[in-house]
Amino acid sequence: MGIRPLQDRVLVEPNTEAESKTAAGIIIPDSAKEKPMEGTIKAAGNGKLDNDGKRVALEVKVGDKVLYGKYAGTEVKVDGKEYLLMREDDILGIIE
Repeated sequence: MGIRPLQDRVLVEPNTEAESKTAAGIIIPDSAKEKPMEGTIKAAGNGKLDNDGKRVALEVKVGDKVLYGKYAGTEVKVDGKEYLLMREDDILGIIE
């Protein structure tokens, strides 16, 4: 991996599988598909410093499947793959 996130940032690989059919069987064209809002954490920072200078560890770890906001993160390309670099605050939950 060519990127090591700093502080409370994580590198997320978005799931590329978007729904291609609705529940009623209508096929959704590629141009109308919504971008996925779940992915897998590939790298994580060490955590944020609090006001006393102590490091606060992240709640998420590498390998966790997470849900994040629709417009969360910054898109980056590493070795030809697309990832999202975001703060831990942008993560809505962990998929168990």
